[in-house]
Amino acid sequence: MRQDLNPQMPERHGVERDQVKPRRGGRGRGRKGEQLMVPEAEFRSYYGRPIIKAPVWKNPDVPLYLFLGGLAGSSSILGAMGGATGRPTLRRAGRLAAAGGAVGGTVFLVHDLHRPTRFLHMLRVLKPTSPLSVGTWILSPFATFAAATAATEVTGWFRRTGDLTGVAAAVIGPALATYTAVLFSNTAVPTWHEAHRHLPVLFGSSAAAAGGGFGLVFASVADNEPAARLGVLGAVVELATEEKMTRDLGLLGDVYEKGRAKTLMTASKACLVAGAVGAVVGRKRRWSSALSGLALLAGSALTRFGVFDAGIASANDPAHIVVPQRERIRRREEAVQPGTTPPDRKYAPAAGS
Repeated sequence: MRQDLNPQMPERHGVERDQVKPRRGGRGRGRKGEQLMVPEAEFRSYYGRPIIKAPVWKNPDVPLYLFLGGLAGSSSILGAMGGATGRPTLRRAGRLAAAGGAVGGTVFLVHDLHRPTRFLHMLRVLKPTSPLSVGTWILSPFATFAAATAATEVTGWFRRTGDLTGVAAAVIGPALATYTAVLFSNTAVPTWHEAHRHLPVLFGSSAAAAGGGFGLVFASVADNEPAARLGVLGAVVELATEEKMTRDLGLLGDVYEKGRAKTLMTASKACLVAGAVGAVVGRKRRWSSALSGLALLAGSALTRFGVFDAGIASANDPAHIVVPQRERIRRREEAVQPGTTPPDRKYAPAAGS
């Protein structure tokens, strides 16, 4: 008998004494009253170490890329809207924010990849099953159209061409603002993966809040009404989605209630509420409009940092892997009718085959 499995011995090999329980019955469920000499050990993880490897993405490079991508996507829509409705300051603010966000986001993405050639290599092939590959092909044409539109806005040349490229950027904008949510959901990080229905809505609404906030800061009072409406709508949807996401996650949502992620998300909520209220009651005052826009921008950025930190904390928590896995096994076993074969054993080879 191995002494390290004796419940009277000190903790060894990552097994705690209160995790060791005697097995009732023989092999599996054998004769009534029969008891094994060796107790059954339930492992949580080896010395409490993470079961999966946390993403190696850099902080703040990736959260800033998420924020700037969302800002660029929503701002391109505001720029096109400003051009179509005769709001020159909103058009200019939206176009410049779209180009600046796309270029800045690309810089942070390339810095996270360490070498610019890695970004270029991703353009060699389009892989529809890879969110990262699809995202690269979303970012590249968007940045091209947005940069061309901003150039015509600054120089005053080829304005009609700029209007066309601005519309093209606005068409791609929503995909740029939300594809990163699909990328996060496609990882093995429990908190991100289980929130695959919520993250696209959260990132999209956060992008809307950021774009609306930028328009409130840089557009004139006479032109900022669409920006105010977009910012308020984005803030309200983001707050509601965040609340529902953390509730639906259950155990996996505890990372939003502790540590740095909690601080970031709490600050985000405060900024979004203040920005939305200011956009409603103070849009026609220049100073109030600017402060409301800055609050919405800050709230959107803090949300991206909070979601990123929560994912890293989830990957480092072994309970986020083990507990949901055991719950899925329990539900599957309960769903099996008496006398039938469980799905995972239905096609198992017979003994001795």
